[in-house]
Parts: sequence; structure tokens; C-alpha cells
Amino acid sequence: MSEVASTPEPPEQPQGDATTLASSVAAKQRAGGVIVPVLTAVIAFLIGGLVVLATGHNPLAAYHDIFNGAGLNWIFHPTTDVANTAAYNLSQTLLQTTSLILCGLAVAFAFRCGMFNIGGQGQYFIGLYVANWLGWSFAGMSPLPHVLIAVVCATAAGAAWAGIAGVLKATTGAHEVITTIMLNWIAIWVGEWLFGDGGPLQNSANKTVPISNDIAAGARLPVFWGQQQLQGLHVGFFVAIAALVVFYLILNRTTLGYEVRAVGFNPDAAAYGGISVRKNLIRAMAISGAFAGLAGALDMLGYLYHFGQSDIPVSQVGFLGIAVALLGRNTAVGVGIASLLFGALLFGTTHGLSAGSSSIDPSLAGNLTYIIQGLVVLFVGADVLVLSVWNARKKVRRRGGGSTAARAEAPA
Repeated sequence: MSEVASTPEPPEQPQGDATTLASSVAAKQRAGGVIVPVLTAVIAFLIGGLVVLATGHNPLAAYHDIFNGAGLNWIFHPTTDVANTAAYNLSQTLLQTTSLILCGLAVAFAFRCGMFNIGGQGQYFIGLYVANWLGWSFAGMSPLPHVLIAVVCATAAGAAWAGIAGVLKATTGAHEVITTIMLNWIAIWVGEWLFGDGGPLQNSANKTVPISNDIAAGARLPVFWGQQQLQGLHVGFFVAIAALVVFYLILNRTTLGYEVRAVGFNPDAAAYGGISVRKNLIRAMAISGAFAGLAGALDMLGYLYHFGQSDIPVSQVGFLGIAVALLGRNTAVGVGIASLLFGALLFGTTHGLSAGSSSIDPSLAGNLTYIIQGLVVLFVGADVLVLSVWNARKKVRRRGGGSTAARAEAPA
């Protein structure tokens, strides 16, 4: 077991020697600093505004409605009374943020080991299925052990599911993008079977409805803001915040984190230094899956309480975690901020645009989130382009300054 201690940074590689996706992206991130993700978000919102303008609506009014719909105007009139619209909206935004933080960490942790975990959605589903099963199977159990058992088992299930991709990567070299995508589909169809007609998790009251039983009241997470029957904000929010701290401490203050980052920067150099590349690939992917499985558990025990076949295709939180991690630069603080941004977009677009002054059609309002999400992923993937534009601007400024100085020194 790794002790918490300050660990040195993995040795920096020359810019041309980057041998993994993580090392090349890390080099770009160091070059761009915090400017690139900010520019990425700004450009995405500008283009999103053009889409709104093309529909004949005012982009500024639309973003104002999203801001209010997400409850961010609560900061001007803080209250915990959910009868206040802003307070209720903010609680729902933070509910979305909770899941996004954990799914973002699921992508970010694997990325720091040089792997691209596309399987957060499948790992989330597996954790959710296990939490649902344990949530209604032991109705007579005391609340605290019931919640703990469901959360721990769901987290372990997510870790085991992601661990499959880690083992395949370490033993056969199978690319984790391919294996995690396939595992997503397996998890989806497992859910279709579990909740379908005659499935093990189908409800016992009405066999014609492909939905699970409700979890027991004792397995439900306590709500600290709002009311449980109105989808109040549960204590899982603090678990997600704690997960950000754990993520940071593991990567930056433990031997495990040092080895994971070393493998991510250069697996050959790490192996030469005595670090087991295979072991770290497996455990990094398992830890990633644990974060996503925990997200599924908190959603099931926190506010969903049941799940069905019709819910499977509309759940996208695991895929949104990819955009969260990319925008957040795979750091704890960045993932937290990006999760709040996307949580606000998710709830703000669906509950702010159609009811606000912009009166945008609900079908466009829902899709605007995905438009901005896609633009964020596009521009994050185009770091070199964003950096080139940024550096070109500075070169033009320096060139302009040099020309002015030369004219000043020229004889009259």
C-alpha cells in the first residue's frame, strides 16, 4: 500500500521523444497553460451563439436564460429554500455536476497513464446495475450498512469492468479505445436483458413494464438540500468533491501516482527504471472504472431509485465525462470546473431556454448542450491550431512593436 508522500515529477522527455498520447498532450498543455482551455470554451460558446443566432434568437438572451436556468443567479440571492426557483435549479445543476465529476475522473486517471478510457458509460452502467440490485434486494437491512455495501460493491464492479480492458491492454496489446467501446455495448445490452421481460432486475409488481423495482428507503442517500421526493441534492455531492481530492493525492503524493504518470509519459523509460508497465496499466484502468462505477451508485441511490430499458439509451453522463476531462486538462481542479460548466449546460439548456425570454424551441434547447460539447471536444483536439493562433497573435504584436521602434530610431 502506497504511503502518502511527496514524489518527484517523472523525468521530462525531449519534445520529440513523446512516445504516448499522454506525453504529447502533456507537452501541448505545458505550452498552452490555462489559456488554451479558456480559449476552447470561449470559441465553443461563440460558435454555439452563432447557431442560436441562425435560428432567429438572441444569443445573449439565450445564454442569460441558461445562466438563470442553471440556478447560477442564486449567488446574488443565496438561500437553501428550494421554493426559490434559483435555489432549486442550482441544486439540480450540482446533482448533474456530481456524476460528471466522477465520470470525468474516470477518463482523466486512465489518461494520465497513457490510456484513453472511452468506456466510462459502460462502467457507469455496471455500477448502477449493481447498486440497483443491492438497493432493493436487502430491504430489511439497516440504512448505513445497506448504503455502504451498495456503494462499495458498485464501485468494485465498475473497477472490475474497466479492469478487463486494462488486462487486455497489458497482456495482448489490445487498444483500450476499441475494448472499452465494445465493453460499453456489452454493458448496454446486459442492461436491456436485466430490465427486460423476465429479466433478473425487472420489477415484481408489473411484468409488462421493463423497469426495475424501486430501491429500499434505507438504501437511499440522505438529502441535505431540498426534498427527497423532489430530487434533492444528496450527500453524494461531497463524495464527488472528496474524489477530486483523492485523485490529486494519488497522482501527486503517492508512489502509485508516480508510477502511473511515469508510464503515461514514457512506458519504455518507466520499465527501464524498474516500474512494471503491465501492472500500472491494469490498476490505472481499474481505478478509472471505480470512479465511474461510484458515479452510477450515487445516481441510483441518490435520486434515480429505479432504472429501465427506456433510460439506457438516453443516459450520456459517461460520454460527457470525456469532454469534461479534456476541457479540465485531466487535473482535479480542471475536472471540477468543467463538470460544473457542463452540469450548468445540461440543466440550464433544458430548463432555462424554453421558459426564458429567448423562448427557444425545446428540441433545439436540448441539442445546444451537445453542440457545445462537440465543439469543446473538437477544439481540445485541435490544441496545435489554437496554440498556433495564440502564438501568431503574439508574434504579430512583437513584430509591430519592433517596426515602431525602428521607425522611431530612423533619422528624420
